Amino acid sequence: MNNEKKNYRVLAINPGSTSTKIGVFDGEECVFSSTIRHQKSELENKNEKGLFWQKGMRKALVLQELEKHRIPLESLDATAGRCGRLPPMASGTYQIDDTLMSLIPDPLPQPGTLGMVIAKEIGDQFHIPSFIVDPACTDEYEDVARVTGLPEVKRPSSFHALNQKAVARRAAKELGKAYEDCRFVVAHIGGGISVGAHFLGRVVDSSHGNNGDGPFTPERAGMIPPVMLLQLCFSGDYTKEELEEKFVRTGGVYAHFGTNDMQQVEKMAQEGNEKAALIYDAMAYNISKTIGSMYAVLKSNADAIILTGGLAYSDVFCKKIIDRVSGMARVIVYPGEDELRSLALGALSVMRHESKPVVYSPRTV
Repeated sequence: MNNEKKNYRVLAINPGSTSTKIGVFDGEECVFSSTIRHQKSELENKNEKGLFWQKGMRKALVLQELEKHRIPLESLDATAGRCGRLPPMASGTYQIDDTLMSLIPDPLPQPGTLGMVIAKEIGDQFHIPSFIVDPACTDEYEDVARVTGLPEVKRPSSFHALNQKAVARRAAKELGKAYEDCRFVVAHIGGGISVGAHFLGRVVDSSHGNNGDGPFTPERAGMIPPVMLLQLCFSGDYTKEELEEKFVRTGGVYAHFGTNDMQQVEKMAQEGNEKAALIYDAMAYNISKTIGSMYAVLKSNADAIILTGGLAYSDVFCKKIIDRVSGMARVIVYPGEDELRSLALGALSVMRHESKPVVYSPRTV
């Protein structure tokens, strides 16, 4: 059978902070998907530094779920796993090899990279290729985007590359253009928020929620005035670890209400809670400001502004952003994220020889 026509079967694996999502694709068609939820007690191990120890637990549950739904591992042609924090690299599809595996940080700070680890182990066991696609460490910044007012500090590239690239390609296709010929501002709005300037197939600048660069999110603090932040750091009220927790997991909307459930906050606002209405509006306001900054990066010339991620399911929230940014360009809304499909399609493209796998080479940034 011709490679270009074959519907290769791909297992996609996407670990998150409280879940592991898996999908099996026959070509472009998803034949099975599942979200494995993890209890908080499952994810805690005070005797271990980092999160690499979770690999065995998550892998066992993935295999268990596939067996339960009668998906034989022998039927797979490839695996594809999510990739989190590695050194900066180009976007694209990489076949996971020993070089990539050697780049995994120890201790592992986030669970996402376990996707590539589990994919590699299953691939090796059954002698099939394993891939990562558009890793979170994708770096396509222009040099001007890295410069700050302190020579010893450079802005790093980190954004929701997998989903941002996927929806940008989808929008380009719907516009009858190639992604490499388009200019988009893409806002991934969910538990984490990143806004990217997509210029002719490259993300030349973006906000980075984990580093406090950009809007606050349901659980991240976002941009804080630096001098006030310094005062907080040296107040003696918090340890370094407590502040990191405050900025990445218990900041943002959670810090105001003790919940990161935006449906609950939206309901509170609609029922007349003035504080909830203010915080809800403020998050949309800050996202809109960041979209405006990325629009300026594109020299005020965009084919579209794209809203995606879990918060894009809320028409109420999207309208608050659209009311502020629709004068810049048309706004396209793609609710949710389809990262499993993006992983599978990246692998499929290489296996069908529609694109070439990217070979890792260190990037000087």
